[in-house]
Amino acid sequence: MADPRVARLRLIRTPSIGPITYRQLIARFGSAEAAIDALPDLAARGGGRAPKVTQANVVEREIAAVEKLGARYVFLDDADYPVLLAELDNAPAAMTVRGDIMLASRTAVAMVGARNASAAACRFARGLAVELGREGVVVVSGLARGLDTAAHNGSLATGTIGVIASGIDISFPPENRDLQEQVAQQGLLIAEQPPGMEPLARNFPHRNRIIAGLALGTVVVEAAPRSGSLITARLANEAGRDVMAVPGSPLDPRAQGCNQLIRDGATLVQSAADILESIRPIDARMVRSPASEFDAMPPHDPGDAERGAVVALLGPAPVAIDELIRQSGLTPAMVATVLLELELAGRLERHAGGRVGLT
Repeated sequence: MADPRVARLRLIRTPSIGPITYRQLIARFGSAEAAIDALPDLAARGGGRAPKVTQANVVEREIAAVEKLGARYVFLDDADYPVLLAELDNAPAAMTVRGDIMLASRTAVAMVGARNASAAACRFARGLAVELGREGVVVVSGLARGLDTAAHNGSLATGTIGVIASGIDISFPPENRDLQEQVAQQGLLIAEQPPGMEPLARNFPHRNRIIAGLALGTVVVEAAPRSGSLITARLANEAGRDVMAVPGSPLDPRAQGCNQLIRDGATLVQSAADILESIRPIDARMVRSPASEFDAMPPHDPGDAERGAVVALLGPAPVAIDELIRQSGLTPAMVATVLLELELAGRLERHAGGRVGLT
């Protein structure tokens, strides 16, 4: 019997098929095998040629490497996929994990900040993590030097989740190799990239969305303007999660990002009690089941008229999908199908905030 992971990973590891496209393909065709067979026809309708799907033998080698590392896959429609993360439209279709996946089902707070954080900020972050752990809250961070390291060290004993931008076998920075192994042994280690993948700059925003998506809220302890920590805060806000920040001296550039967040409406944090007060009202909120995440696609394919109506509204400047639906007068599912065809044909690019544009 064929390993069902192979076809899924062939789609997921195909460069031009991202999380949103993968979800739509599975929603429409029911299985990865059927989706792979349908790619040429879909791309032809979009005016191009289908992407070259990753070969089965490449994926089989990856699966063997993951198992050798003592890791395993968690797919979007698995029962133990983190429910809060599954709320994101661009939730990872698959992740490799080591450790206790059930930690991701507990109340969690993300804690991020500067890599060159001050000693005072690191001490404060470690103390926050300890206090949150005493209240049963899991701390999520990115295993970077500075604030991330302090957050993990403070929560190792009570529950910590580390999310990395590399393959699960790569430690970055190198000095955190032992800490990363501790997180995998005592907590939960998550990677979206395949084994062997180095931590490329383009993968850090993807890592940051997972950090924000796993948590009810994100706390920024110390961060400069335009830092990666502020990207995580923005992603948390876009996901409808709480954004919190620790104020700092206006004379310290490392505090400017936090002070800016507070000025723009983030919750000011001076203690763990402030964090708990912020997240507890939404702690028990209802969330969708990962098993029902795939949105229904239309029962029939768009015709030339529907396809032309959507294409006519597109251009190189990104536009919100909601605006395409409003102006075209088509159903959301119909517009999604046209965009899927265009993307598979290499004619569409997806941008942040649910916007799309022609390439």
